[in-house]
Amino acid sequence: MDKDTNKQSRKTKQSNKSSYRKIALIIVIILAVMITGVGLGFLTATLNTKPGLAADITPPASSQIYDINGNLITNIHAVENRVPVKLDKIPKNLKDAFIAVEDARFYQHSGIDPRGILRAVWSNITNRGVSEGGSTITQQLAKNAYLSQEQTLKRKIQEAFLALQLEKQYTKQEILELYLNQIYFGQGAYGVQAASQLYFGKNVEDLSLSECAMLAGIPKSPNYYSPLNNFKASTERQSTVLDQMVKYEYIDEATARKARAAEIKLAKHTAEKKSTSASYFVDYVTQALIEKYGADAVYKNGLKIYTTLDLDMQHIAERTIAEQLPKYQTDENGIVQPQGALVAIEPHTGYIKAMVGGRGDDQFNRATMAIRQPGSAFKPFVFLAAIESNLSPSTVIDDSPITFGTWSPVNYNGKFNGKVTLRATAERSLNVPTVKIAQQIGTDKPLYYAQEMGISTLVLDGPQNDRNLSMALGGLTRGVTPLELAAAYGVFANNGVYATPTAIIKVVDRNGKILEQNTVQEKTVISEKSAYILTDMLRGVITRGTGTGANIGRDAAGKTGTTSDYVDAWFVGYTPDLVTSVWMGNDSNGTLDGITGADTPATIWRVFMKQALAGTPAKSFIKPDGLVIDDTPSVLDTDKEKLKKEEEEKDKLDKDKLKDKDKDKTTKKDDDQKSDKKTTNKENEPSNPTTPQDIPAIPAPAKPSVPPPVPNRS
Repeated sequence: MDKDTNKQSRKTKQSNKSSYRKIALIIVIILAVMITGVGLGFLTATLNTKPGLAADITPPASSQIYDINGNLITNIHAVENRVPVKLDKIPKNLKDAFIAVEDARFYQHSGIDPRGILRAVWSNITNRGVSEGGSTITQQLAKNAYLSQEQTLKRKIQEAFLALQLEKQYTKQEILELYLNQIYFGQGAYGVQAASQLYFGKNVEDLSLSECAMLAGIPKSPNYYSPLNNFKASTERQSTVLDQMVKYEYIDEATARKARAAEIKLAKHTAEKKSTSASYFVDYVTQALIEKYGADAVYKNGLKIYTTLDLDMQHIAERTIAEQLPKYQTDENGIVQPQGALVAIEPHTGYIKAMVGGRGDDQFNRATMAIRQPGSAFKPFVFLAAIESNLSPSTVIDDSPITFGTWSPVNYNGKFNGKVTLRATAERSLNVPTVKIAQQIGTDKPLYYAQEMGISTLVLDGPQNDRNLSMALGGLTRGVTPLELAAAYGVFANNGVYATPTAIIKVVDRNGKILEQNTVQEKTVISEKSAYILTDMLRGVITRGTGTGANIGRDAAGKTGTTSDYVDAWFVGYTPDLVTSVWMGNDSNGTLDGITGADTPATIWRVFMKQALAGTPAKSFIKPDGLVIDDTPSVLDTDKEKLKKEEEEKDKLDKDKLKDKDKDKTTKKDDDQKSDKKTTNKENEPSNPTTPQDIPAIPAPAKPSVPPPVPNRS
């Protein structure tokens, strides 16, 4: 058989294989279509046999939340505040706002919107955010009213077909009315009438465009976007809704601009003391579940929710905050100020062991929702980046005046300390050396490590961002939350491994079916060596630096933080077993009148940690094998040129001195010779004769002395 015949034979075989693959693929597709068609046909037939979809509603049952030891924390159930209202009583602006932000093609589709689904899928693929989701208003109505909230293909198919059935049984106006009377707005309010009364103290028919836009933005995340909880976030969401209304030509830009500028007057509510233990944690868990499964599932489906909370630690945290926080004033909403927050996390697992989001008499969880300036509590990210850039605790920085454009950073006490080590910089929270370090290593490295360690609030793009040297001192565009900062410090305690903060271990439905079971999510961020070196530096903060007020009598490390004008005060610290973040400040961003992180926050941290760890054997941070921390002084690169010039000037000065002394010796020798000859010249006789032993040598660089710690530093 010749080569051409062999070649042709191979081509024929390959062609046959390709044909077989195509046939097999076609058969598989046909079978899949047949199976899907049969299943969907059965589902459709089933749905068509039902006289009304309202019969599918499941009787409500309370859900239970447990701590990590199986102790019941609380029962949660809906106290439904629902006031149905006819569609003709609902303002056109409110209907338009909901359609614009939730389902722009509501009047064009038949219950499901392929365009919306493709848009949402594309957004997920490209990681771009969209203002409206993939589910239609009809689908949302079907899901919330008639289905479980489990994320399964079966449930999504049921949702789609129920939506189609709803569109067959009801008009668009009827569906919209059902939806607007059913949707959850947070704090027990169901439907637009109850929500309007709750948030604005008026009937829905009296809402302005500005109020309509704000109300339409709440259901995306009722707890977060509630104007009573987070007015800033609610306002930002309102602006998004108005943008969508402009986009779909319900209003023009001038009208939207006027609505954005309009004053929002919220209804006054008397603050009610929360009776539930761990109320902020319960709210945090509840909201997470609502976002995943829906409000009805959480409040009505009898879920059993097993969490990471340790009730004993929680009680200690609540008691400590209540006892240690000063009471200066009561704001216009009846909330005592200043406020505080505490989050305790197990660093090896990320388990949230205790959470206090305030004094316990309002809905705003400062532990998770308050984005505040960290001050010097952000400096460890700079120190870490320095260590990862091969600097050491013994690296010497010149603490001397420096100017960047119009900004001249200064230390807390306005003084400069000359040559200081990186270790001393951390212990005494010195600002100028920290900025010089950031200048040397670049601003991107600290920001990178902060992001890798879970800080999600950094701003890296745009005209105002965090890529600047003020970042090194905690001057951020937005800020950080106590929860994320605690989790980030957990990396230092956990040998360089970041564990995602976790509140929920397992969720079981009323039938015993496990809906979710979470495992520890962790990733290595930095080396074990770098984690230990930084910990070794932050030990000194507590033993002899700015954080001596946090000393708990066992191996611990941490950092104080105080912002300009005493607006925010922090102490974040850790042992091998527990990391705790403490924040203190006024909700209005007013001054704390001189309180620093070294004062009340450090005290709260010490009192809490001592009691929380009372039954835990003291442990020490374990030094990695082979690690030697060299305290021999080295010089930061940015100071080398300056020091080089100083040494050159010193060398020149010493050489000049030597020349002068050589000249003096020559003169003395000549004078001695003249004296021997009985001839004297008093003018040339030195007043202090010098011997060779008196000639100074050029000294070697001495180990920099570390100034004594200064109390109450940032």
